Amino acid sequence: MKRIIKVFFFVGFILLSSCSDNTIQEVVLPEEPVAPVDPDPEPGDNNTLPLLSVVGRYLKNAKGEIVNLHGFTQTYSPFFNNNAWGNYDVQACLSYNKRMVDGILNAGWKFNFVRLHLDPYWSDDASMPYVRYEGHERFSETRFRKYLDELFVPMAEYFISKGMYVVMRPPGVCPNREPADKYQGIEVGDTYQQFLLKVWDIVSQHSKLKNNTGIMFELANEPVNIKGTDGNYGSTGDACFANMKIYFQAIVDKIRSHCNNIIWVPGLAYQSSYAGYATHRIEGENIGFAVHCYPGWYGSDAEQDSGEEIGSSTGGGYEAFQRGWDAQVGPVAAFAPIMVTEIDWAPKKYGATWGKSVTGTAGSEGFGANFKYIADNSGNVSWLFFTTKSHELAAFKDVLGEPGNYTFLNDPEACPWAMYHWFKEYAEGMVVNGELETLELMGQEGELRLQMGGASYLKVKATYSDGTSRMVTAEAVVSSSNTSVLKVERTGKLVAMAPGEAIVSVSYQSATGVSKQLSLEVTVISPFSLTTDVFNPSIWENGTFDEATRTLVTGQYGFGGWQYTDGLDLSGYKTLTVELGNDNESNVSFRLFDKTSYWTKPATYDFGSSRKVVIELNRMVDENGVKIDPSHLYIIGFWSMGGKPIVIANITLAD
Repeated sequence: MKRIIKVFFFVGFILLSSCSDNTIQEVVLPEEPVAPVDPDPEPGDNNTLPLLSVVGRYLKNAKGEIVNLHGFTQTYSPFFNNNAWGNYDVQACLSYNKRMVDGILNAGWKFNFVRLHLDPYWSDDASMPYVRYEGHERFSETRFRKYLDELFVPMAEYFISKGMYVVMRPPGVCPNREPADKYQGIEVGDTYQQFLLKVWDIVSQHSKLKNNTGIMFELANEPVNIKGTDGNYGSTGDACFANMKIYFQAIVDKIRSHCNNIIWVPGLAYQSSYAGYATHRIEGENIGFAVHCYPGWYGSDAEQDSGEEIGSSTGGGYEAFQRGWDAQVGPVAAFAPIMVTEIDWAPKKYGATWGKSVTGTAGSEGFGANFKYIADNSGNVSWLFFTTKSHELAAFKDVLGEPGNYTFLNDPEACPWAMYHWFKEYAEGMVVNGELETLELMGQEGELRLQMGGASYLKVKATYSDGTSRMVTAEAVVSSSNTSVLKVERTGKLVAMAPGEAIVSVSYQSATGVSKQLSLEVTVISPFSLTTDVFNPSIWENGTFDEATRTLVTGQYGFGGWQYTDGLDLSGYKTLTVELGNDNESNVSFRLFDKTSYWTKPATYDFGSSRKVVIELNRMVDENGVKIDPSHLYIIGFWSMGGKPIVIANITLAD
């Protein structure tokens, strides 16, 4: 949770992390025909809710139906609640927050879970000096046990009585880089891990919490960096996630020694980095992953960077967002459910949210609508409205504001208005009063060129006779006429496998039985096409490329070449021969990366005084002798000192 911002966090962008990136290909599992449903909002009694379990990549109820939850957050510091109580007044705190819950429900919000912060206001020993990472350095077990009984459990019981599941998160935030001489992140066996073990040992043994069907546990809030097995702190890569598995497996095991409540495991980089868990899996049952998502993260659109420096104030609309999500969250969403426990957005002018962006349009520009589209397509994502201001939710009125006179609560480009109506739609179902009239592939004109190793995402939109439209990609049936050339993955992702041609067929049937079909001609081109639409002269530093003469000029110490979003598989080929059309005047080398980050170590082949290099693809190694895997190459191209022409004569694969 974003705490009082006295000092901003700063961490390098994920791809520049000190631990090497080791993106894992997403395992595609068959989709189940059961549509997600909302759980029964009426509990059997005041202390129980219908049992939910993790089954494969889904949360499911006792009937085997997929359940995705939609909720909000509450924290119990007076600072975030208009100073509605003081002096650790439990009854005043309970009274205020229960009143806010009632107001929120009366306003019409369709919430079925809450993220409940076991706020350190109640467990800190206030007689000790203030520290930034409140939660563990001033932790008082006596106070924690006292207020768990007197405050947090009664609030949890109140939520359950209202039909809401409760996700408890521990006090405070994970330490990172403050003070710099004390913290660089978390580390296996550190004081913070011992703190988490103590907190969850207490919570998971509590008689009113353990095995309570309405209670779930989110293990920690926003780990940023961890000391990897290589001794370096970072937020991605094998070395980091090897230790993340050890770090959180110990906490999972502690909880499992007492109960089987559903557990949500955090990732790194403020809970945006998860790919490494695909190989270093947390073991056990009833386990999902708790993700955070803000504008600018995962390549999404943002008006302003959110402050963690893992994103930017620019983005590439839907497709860039989808690619970023697939790279970091997709590998765990392939085998476990996801719960987004922090997300918000609104135009910067309101100063009301952590994330600065707009709702936008699904499949196009903007943040909110594209997030919903990505979550819906995934089919296993629960999410919430991250807010510390319950009074704003209680004050919501379902009356659209006037253009030019919008407020935070009634502006369609801010999250409250959008979430209010989306969550209602999730709970009650979407009402379409017309017949299906047209089916559209947004952004496609009937033909598509893809580079081998690349990918594209279909965006299927249905329009009805009543004037409504909605994205139906996840419900459409999509197939390829030639799967050796073009593979279709879940939710319309097209993956270019080999040069050639294929026809993509799209079919959608409405609830009333009306069917529409579309087709798309796809041509997969060479992975080393020398055309400006796929050759990037500025992968590092600004360069130029002349397609007519095949001439590259890199920036100083620059790099130009090709990038393969889905990983280029050259494992079936024996050699790659690269020939220059002029003499090497700028120390040119040809480099191949099997990681998504340019700042990892590639296989490097210097031209020297020659105009040709021959690469044995299955014998590539980096400068340290570590094998480069030809089955998933993400960046390939030319490095040079810069400023001199590099004429690319031929690039030839041989098997």
